[in-house]
Amino acid sequence: MTIRNFDALFAPKAIALIGASNEPRSVGAVLAHNLFDNGFAGPIMAVNPHERAIRSSLNYRSVGELPETPDLAVIATPPATVPGLIGELGARGCRAAIVITAGFGEGARAEGQALRQAMLDAAKPHLLRILGPNCLGLMSPHRGINASFAHLSPKAGDIAFLTQSGAVATAVLDWAQTRHIGFSHIVSLGDMSDIDFGDLLDYFALDAQTRAILLYVESITHARKFMSAARAAARTKPVVVVKAGRSDAGARAALSHTGALAGADMVYDAAFRRAGLLRVRTLAELFEAFSTLATGMRLASEELMILTNGGGLGVLAADEVDAQGCVLSELSEALMQRLDGVLPEPWSRGNPIDILGDASGKRYGDALRVLLEEEAQHAVLVI
Repeated sequence: MTIRNFDALFAPKAIALIGASNEPRSVGAVLAHNLFDNGFAGPIMAVNPHERAIRSSLNYRSVGELPETPDLAVIATPPATVPGLIGELGARGCRAAIVITAGFGEGARAEGQALRQAMLDAAKPHLLRILGPNCLGLMSPHRGINASFAHLSPKAGDIAFLTQSGAVATAVLDWAQTRHIGFSHIVSLGDMSDIDFGDLLDYFALDAQTRAILLYVESITHARKFMSAARAAARTKPVVVVKAGRSDAGARAALSHTGALAGADMVYDAAFRRAGLLRVRTLAELFEAFSTLATGMRLASEELMILTNGGGLGVLAADEVDAQGCVLSELSEALMQRLDGVLPEPWSRGNPIDILGDASGKRYGDALRVLLEEEAQHAVLVI
């Protein structure tokens, strides 16, 4: 189904929150706070059969009482109620829903799987798209949308972060806020009963507000669709992925978390490489990718200069450059002559540029200035 009705999800004109609450610190209360207090321009309609008002706004007791059809519904009610709500919303013309609720088959529970299928069956006649269930929600700060129960709202930026883990999303939010890094969208996929990574990659590859895409992946549900979408996205934007469940123990944990098989890690490794994605191994490396992409700078080529005061470190860096499919720049005779003017005679006269173990800050600075003045030079790694 790919990106059909995704405008209802990411650019809704009206939103309904089903399961809104005034109970402090409840999921329904946090969702209401995030939706009402982030500047969304359209109407937000709260639904709860037991409340008269939510956050000083009129509350509706049922979907049938809503004064207008929401494009997007956010659902945080018990699992057994969700299929009926999806059917009722679809019949009214709603075309997207975020199902926050868990209990739809994570860990292969038969009762939950039956509810999951009932939910999908209710959505299908109306082409209603479902994000989740068992998800944190989504945030689109450019449109003032925080349809999540996260404890923070992100700044607006141009990086899209797609994650199967709500906890990883909140960790990224914490980290990014202190560094003033913004996002075009943050999407928690949860169990991916309908919308999956392939759908979202198709959408964000064409999204003008998104310059780079980062993924936290535990499992892929539709491999061919994912590969096709990943290839297309990687042709136009940087796509970085961290894959959890690399070990047998991690794969078992992923199964209990999202209810999907993680698969052999070497298969994922080959698939990511073939699609043109950059794989990182840890959250620390993912954070480094965020920092790099947030600068807005893109390399004009894959050529690199290495400037170092240690020959061994230069050799290790050269090995890694080759392993990543990049190349070391050739030093022109003119460039070497300019470096001769600022470096002592025993320097390496090659790339890596070894400026010797006794190099001072001034020597580093002098050499770096020469390299940055080189018109053909695109990137310098300083060690």
